[in-house]
Amino acid sequence: MLTKDLLRVSRRGGGYRPEFVDREERPLAARVLGVYRDHVGETRTTLETALEGVEREVEDFKLVRGFAALLDREATFETRSALPPERARRAAFEASEAVGVASEEERQRALARAADSLGSTVGAVEASLYADREVNQVLTRFDSPWDPDDLLDRYNLSLAQTALFDATEVRVRSSDPRALVSAVKRLRLMYEIRRVDGEREVVVTGPDALFRRTRRYGTAFARLLRTLVKAPEWRLDATIDDRGTERTLSLSDSDLTLPADEPLAEPTFDSGVEADFAARFRGLELDWEVTREPEALATGNRVMIPDFAFDYRPAGSAEATEFDSNPEGFRVYFEIMGFWTPDYVEKKLTQLAEVEDVELLVAVDESLGVGEEVTARDHRVVPYSGHVRVKDVVDVLREYEQELVAAAAASLPAELVPEDDVVSLAALAENRGVSEEALSSVTFPDHERVGRTLVRPAVLDRVREDVEAGMSLADAEAVLGGVGLEDTSATLSRLGYRVEWEGLSGGVLRKKE
Repeated sequence: MLTKDLLRVSRRGGGYRPEFVDREERPLAARVLGVYRDHVGETRTTLETALEGVEREVEDFKLVRGFAALLDREATFETRSALPPERARRAAFEASEAVGVASEEERQRALARAADSLGSTVGAVEASLYADREVNQVLTRFDSPWDPDDLLDRYNLSLAQTALFDATEVRVRSSDPRALVSAVKRLRLMYEIRRVDGEREVVVTGPDALFRRTRRYGTAFARLLRTLVKAPEWRLDATIDDRGTERTLSLSDSDLTLPADEPLAEPTFDSGVEADFAARFRGLELDWEVTREPEALATGNRVMIPDFAFDYRPAGSAEATEFDSNPEGFRVYFEIMGFWTPDYVEKKLTQLAEVEDVELLVAVDESLGVGEEVTARDHRVVPYSGHVRVKDVVDVLREYEQELVAAAAASLPAELVPEDDVVSLAALAENRGVSEEALSSVTFPDHERVGRTLVRPAVLDRVREDVEAGMSLADAEAVLGGVGLEDTSATLSRLGYRVEWEGLSGGVLRKKE
């Protein structure tokens, strides 16, 4: 981004168009780069004098200053002096008070006195007095990886970002809408998604909706453009408040090129509330998998992207379940509804009323006072203040679990006869697409339950003949493993044995008394 005094825009025809540079300006970009590289070891004043010389030779001095503003961020300026400037000034001022400075001769005597007190020379003291002023700092390093083309691309992006400082509304279409919405939410901007001509358009509301303009919004719009440019195809139309006159700024992927060294990584979460919630939820190791920003949901002629989705994945079950016709499993969407303007809250309530037929849980900031209105729209609600309590969300998910287990159990026959002689309840539950808990009401006439395993009686009889008191635990485990019995403790107990441990030599089977 550039400062607004370096903004170059055309207002021809009532529009608002940044004056981008093209390859014709490559020689100028190369020249400014050369000025910085040639002045390593020189003071900032010397560098700026050289830049002013370049400015006088071009039609638009703002262009040179814009290039320089970007290159300044790649430069390292340091204070170089024989003495710490503050110490030199303190000693000089104390000496001046003692001597009384009214002439050049008295000034030199004061400097000599200061030099004596510091154990230095007059020249060193004089050179150090104001060495820490910005104009006297030295360009000590300039190792920018940019070539002239890189500088042109970065300048154009920065110019467009600066043009967005005064935007009141931004309308965007992108071939990567998910990344776009993620950035919008991360920047805490108000938005809605509309369907326009069969495409999704993200409408981002600016500071006027909050009754006053703040620099934070201008900066947020500029940062949003940085994410947008990463998409292969995109278009942006913004309403600009140009000193009281409303103008339209239009940009597309043909206008800007992502700088070659631009980092692609994005923060994982949009806000501290979301990041904090996700971290605490995942730490519980529940039967629910949490996904950030799932697919968009239809809301009339618009769409919304919830903050999270919870997928029910009971231990031992497959992804597809019998308690939902969706092959992806049972999913609960989760939206965190924070505080915004009354108008924005009303739009959100309308969205919630029109959202497609899905299970939706909404965490509502208590300060909004709209929890009952959300509930009236047939969605489950958890109130929060400051941060979303994971327990409140888990309690709701537990209610869903109970309903799902009951529905799964109701879909099962009263009796089941597995084909295998030995089968674990986990494997059977996975095969049937239910949780183990759903099998608790089912009877198995041809099998016995041994721990969490179903075993035909004939198998138990065969194992009983091969296991005897005094056998080592290792040998017994080999016998049980041979027929597929992995739950050693439960099986041995069913056969009437206990394990007696004999120090480091291992366990031995003994008859239970």
